[in-house]
Amino acid sequence: MNQQIGKKAEDCAERYLIAQGLTTLARNVCCKYGEIDIIMQQGATVVFVEVRARKHKRFQTAAGTINYHKQQRLIRTASIVIQRMPALQDRPIRFDVVAYDTSSKNRQAQWIQQAFDASN
Repeated sequence: MNQQIGKKAEDCAERYLIAQGLTTLARNVCCKYGEIDIIMQQGATVVFVEVRARKHKRFQTAAGTINYHKQQRLIRTASIVIQRMPALQDRPIRFDVVAYDTSSKNRQAQWIQQAFDASN
């Protein structure tokens, strides 16, 4: 069930970002550190997108679940992806989050650009 919700959220996020002018480069890219949900491009910038969906926000919102540990895993994963994909090297990167709080009646995407960076 959670995988279906996650896949649907990723599909919605991808469509939303494409409508905002981004181009999809890859989806669900895995390595030993983790997975990047969507890799997109906006101009020359490579955008690593983490998609989050939460049914209940009793304790925190979907966007609030991207803690420091998760950020570090995403940064390490992105580093491996860049090494594997030479076309991405020497380009600016950023980490975005697209979050959906599915318990809300207004289920619009919350797009957080430059949600965190690799310099921390």
